[in-house]
Amino acid sequence: QVQLVESGGGLVQAGGSLRLSCAASVRTFNMYAMGWFRQAPGKEREFVAGISRTSGSTWYAESVKGRFTASRDAKNMAYLQMNSLKPEDTAVYYCAASSGFGSMSPGAYDDWGQGAQVTVSS
Repeated sequence: QVQLVESGGGLVQAGGSLRLSCAASVRTFNMYAMGWFRQAPGKEREFVAGISRTSGSTWYAESVKGRFTASRDAKNMAYLQMNSLKPEDTAVYYCAASSGFGSMSPGAYDDWGQGAQVTVSS
């Protein structure tokens, strides 16, 4: 089991940037693909971005492509850089770990963080 803790959320004006961090407590971090999801009030959880075990591949929802960048490092950290933020990006953001190859489906992920609130004002 992987314990995940997100940080870096907050309030930002439209057009601004935030970087979310996700700290993973596991010895074999490089054996997990990582994903980012978000959930706005009254809406279902939706996929945002994913990154493969070796950082060789990333994949994004169309709504964030070109604005968000997923990355990871060798210190058990995953990141989501969010630029050109829009009010519709407001949501609780979750990082998730997949012992498989990851995908856009929440069901592909085994462990989840507690979430970080991101609020974008217009």
